[in-house]
Amino acid sequence: MTTDHGDVPRGGAAEPDEPALDVAETLRLIREQQDRARRATEPDSRLLFLAWGVAWLVGYLCLWASAVRVVDGTATVRLTTRAGQVVGAQPEPWAFWVFFSLIAAAVAFTIVHSVTRTAGTRGVSARTGAMYGWSWMLGFVCFGFVLGGLARAGASEEVMSLASNAFACVVVGLLYLGGAAAFGDRGLFVLGVWILLTAAVATFAGLPLTYLVMALAGGGGFLVMAVIEHVLRARRRRLATRTAPARASAEGAADV
Repeated sequence: MTTDHGDVPRGGAAEPDEPALDVAETLRLIREQQDRARRATEPDSRLLFLAWGVAWLVGYLCLWASAVRVVDGTATVRLTTRAGQVVGAQPEPWAFWVFFSLIAAAVAFTIVHSVTRTAGTRGVSARTGAMYGWSWMLGFVCFGFVLGGLARAGASEEVMSLASNAFACVVVGLLYLGGAAAFGDRGLFVLGVWILLTAAVATFAGLPLTYLVMALAGGGGFLVMAVIEHVLRARRRRLATRTAPARASAEGAADV
């Protein structure tokens, strides 16, 4: 009798702990599977940052270098009477072709990448990815019509250059803010805010410095965010690989 009563409390104390450990481990595995599935069905922000960083850095540097060459080589550029500051320097046609080709490639990559990453999913995730991808195309189509309206209204070349740059940055910045809200990505939100601020500073800088500001702050900002995002993901993977063996050994010691 005494032995039976002594064994019961030990067994009763051990039984509640085992289901608790099993439930905790199960919840952890479920969270890990959900995180992996979410990463596999959402756009990879590193690739988006890299595509837009290269497009803006190379494209805007071409515009700036071409505008500076025109300033030095022709007398068609208007100068201020006192300080001699360059005003209204326009890049050469080839630079615009390079720039818009790179932007079109970045837009196409964003659409294809966002749509294909959610192609195998259904429900809210698929709709969110598809709407986000097509929002880029709609935004830049409307952007083209706005510029056409300004040109038809008689806007000068300088106004058209500043407006095209500013409106493009506003479209990109707001789309990144929308993507941050849709996918819960803080990196997208930070980059969206940075692009909007860069557009404001570049517009006040005036031509041709606008192109240089956009190349270094805009394109450089994209590339920096790509590196930061890659480092953060690598760090999370290392922490996950270190935590799993430690947890397994701790559970093994508890069982002993």
